[in-house]
Order: sequence, then C-alpha cells, then structure tokens
Amino acid sequence: MPASAILGWVGLFLHNLADLPDQTIVSPESLIPLLVTSVLVAVWFTAWRPVAAWALLGWGVLNLVGAILTVLPLGILPFDPQQTLFHYSFHATYAIAQVPLILTTAIWLSSGVG
Repeated sequence: MPASAILGWVGLFLHNLADLPDQTIVSPESLIPLLVTSVLVAVWFTAWRPVAAWALLGWGVLNLVGAILTVLPLGILPFDPQQTLFHYSFHATYAIAQVPLILTTAIWLSSGVG
C-alpha cells in the first residue's frame, strides 16, 4: 500500500514538473499532496490502518478524477488547459499512477480486514 501511494504522488509530481512553470518539490502544488500522502501512509502503520485505507482510496480516486477533469477545456476551470499531446501524456501518466493505489486499497478493503 505505501509503495502504491508513493507511486501516485510521483505521477502527480511528474505532471507538475512537466506542466507547471518553475516547479520544485517544495512548490505548494507538489508539497501539499506529498504531505497528505505522507500522513496517510504514516497512519497506515498504526492501529488506524482501516481508516488510512479508506482515506488512501479516496485520495487515489480524487487524484484520478483530477487528472482526468483538469485536462478538459471546461469553462468552470480557472485556467485554460493546453490541448497538446505532450500535455495529455502527462495527464495520462498522472492518472495511470493512481490506479495501483486505488486497486490495492480496494482489494485490501474488500478482503474484510478493513
């Protein structure tokens, strides 16, 4: 589970490096998700593991939906996303990186331990 959570964040970070100007690991768009992921992974190693699993599942789904919706040219977005193959490829990377987290948490929760 922790490895899939880290992979999900790496997908987000790669997207940010490719898509957002002057990104670093301490940029808020990358650091805040890293902190959330870190806290959820830390909770995974406590007696609160079922809570962490549900939260990690939600975090993965939120990121997957975000990766998909923020690439679309929707009028409700406060920005106009680029409609290029380069841009799409990094959103695909970001989205695909969430799948292991979603699957591993869903499987773990459905096994009855959560």
